[in-house]
Amino acid sequence: VQLVESGGGSVQAGGSLFLSCAVRGSISSIETMDWYRQAPGEQRELVAAFHANATTTYEDSVKGRFTVSRGNGENTVYLLMSSLKPEDTATYYCDASGSTTFGLKYVRWGQGTQVTVSS
Repeated sequence: VQLVESGGGSVQAGGSLFLSCAVRGSISSIETMDWYRQAPGEQRELVAAFHANATTTYEDSVKGRFTVSRGNGENTVYLLMSSLKPEDTATYYCDASGSTTFGLKYVRWGQGTQVTVSS
């Protein structure tokens, strides 16, 4: 099971960026797909989560600016980031957990993608 991230890049404050994360492999279920970020010298923090029951949760500083979503029947989670601020600059990682077709549980991380917001 692998997670493949795409998107990210550099943008000026107030701009938008779009991230995607696809789960590849022999999976039978995805329970949760999350987005984390880690700035240099900081701990990794949860930014947004898309739960199996289709509910979402957000870190307080991104509420109203970031939207996490998952396409129907898709093994892909998206993160739309709007009204970006310089403090959003970080490496963004997705993670996913669920079960494989062999009945084993998995937890996987994406490779990370850089988001840089300039003032």
